[in-house]
Amino acid sequence: MWARQEGLHHPHPHTVVRCPSSSSSSVSCSGDSEEEDMGLLEVSVTDIKPPAPELGPMPDGLSPQQVVRRHILGSIVQSEGSYVESLKRVLQDYRNPLMEMEPKVLSARKCQVVFFRVKEILHCHSMFQIALSSRVAEWDSTEKIGDLFVASFSKSMVLDVYSDYVNNFTNAMSIIKKACLTKPAFLEFLKRRQVCSPDRVTLYGLMVKPIQRFPQFILLLQDMLKNTPRGHPDRLSLQLALTELETLAEKLNEQKRLADQVAEIQQLTKSVSDRSSLNKLLTSGQRQLLLCETLTETVYGDRGQLIKSKERRVFLLNDMLVCANINFKGQLEISSLVPLGPKYVVKWNTALPQVQVVEVGQDGSSYDKDNVLIQHAGTKKASAAGQAQNKVYFGPPRLFQELQDLQKDLAVVEQITFLISTLHGTYQNLNMTVAQDWCLALQRLMRVKEEEIHSANKCRLRLLLPGKPDKSGRPISFMVVFITPNPLSKISWVNRLHLAKIGLRE
Repeated sequence: MWARQEGLHHPHPHTVVRCPSSSSSSVSCSGDSEEEDMGLLEVSVTDIKPPAPELGPMPDGLSPQQVVRRHILGSIVQSEGSYVESLKRVLQDYRNPLMEMEPKVLSARKCQVVFFRVKEILHCHSMFQIALSSRVAEWDSTEKIGDLFVASFSKSMVLDVYSDYVNNFTNAMSIIKKACLTKPAFLEFLKRRQVCSPDRVTLYGLMVKPIQRFPQFILLLQDMLKNTPRGHPDRLSLQLALTELETLAEKLNEQKRLADQVAEIQQLTKSVSDRSSLNKLLTSGQRQLLLCETLTETVYGDRGQLIKSKERRVFLLNDMLVCANINFKGQLEISSLVPLGPKYVVKWNTALPQVQVVEVGQDGSSYDKDNVLIQHAGTKKASAAGQAQNKVYFGPPRLFQELQDLQKDLAVVEQITFLISTLHGTYQNLNMTVAQDWCLALQRLMRVKEEEIHSANKCRLRLLLPGKPDKSGRPISFMVVFITPNPLSKISWVNRLHLAKIGLRE
């Protein structure tokens, strides 16, 4: 059993539950083994009909916090009921008809892979729902829910079953996508089921719910804890339950991230010719995907005008960097049922030791066109030189040009100010006060422009890559400029590139 919970009873004397072996963490499409051979054992859940949890009338004299806690409990009950019904729909509306259908539109073996661990997850939450009904019935006298979450979801078997599901999710979706593309009868089956459902939720929409379940629990329990005063008998249990659920969610998120990385490499490999050297490198089994993100490549002209910008998928592997074009084209009727994901076309790939990150302040003739050297002009050359050296600004060339124009204008205005100081007469709007105001205004504009450049640099990832040698055989390098989604993303790319290079050297 999942847990011996207080007040938990078996609804049916013949319900048989045999928990999966923890060693069975994934399902392979190869082979014709039955469910028992894969560690996926039968769990009878169709007869489990827990009484619907229902709160009685609200008693008089409750504090505002007690009223809020009651409403949160209602949200937990409603949310869990909806989740259990979704799991039942996956089995009753999709798995069972597909297993019984003749002729088969999806083989029994593939059905086992697609719906791997759904039964066990449903059983876990059916048992939780039974215990929840008991707690709801006695809520106004006990007001305790935290220990029920601890008892239900702190067991290693819960992590094992959810881990299996998460690890298999990408594989399951891949089978569904392929069947939609190659088997019209299967596609028609999915469309018909969606149309007949009361909420028009797709199979994908139902199957993604287990991945979202624990984050939902965490949000609800966080709200409950906020409204539980110190000294309340439920407070310590809620804190423990939150710790357990957050740990579980972190582990599942990490497993999902690793599974998604494997899927990304597989998708990238599909876009490369079987005979290419890159395909051999990707399929050698020695590659690890360290970071993968959609970045915007920008190209500027000589005068700072933006020539083009396009989204690229950039893959940082443990020994190479790969940039690919993204193609989202696909059949609309299929993508509405299950996300097809993008197709990639490799643009370039480079061995990691040859990739150089160009940061602010670096000099080099090989990328002078992307650098703008700005000398601070003005009448006080000596003091300016003593305070700061020439600065190298990195960022969009348009901003460079605007800053350079402001500095030239400031130099002219400072010269005008000096000439005004030599006037013998007094003239309206032509005096030292007005001239100094001009200088101050230009200096303020320059500071704003420098801040814009600094802000732009925070999201600009510059990479110097080896190009093809020229006719004389001399090596040529070229600069690629990416805009990252946020400053933290750029920091992550710079750090991961640096650490990956260190790893290769070691």
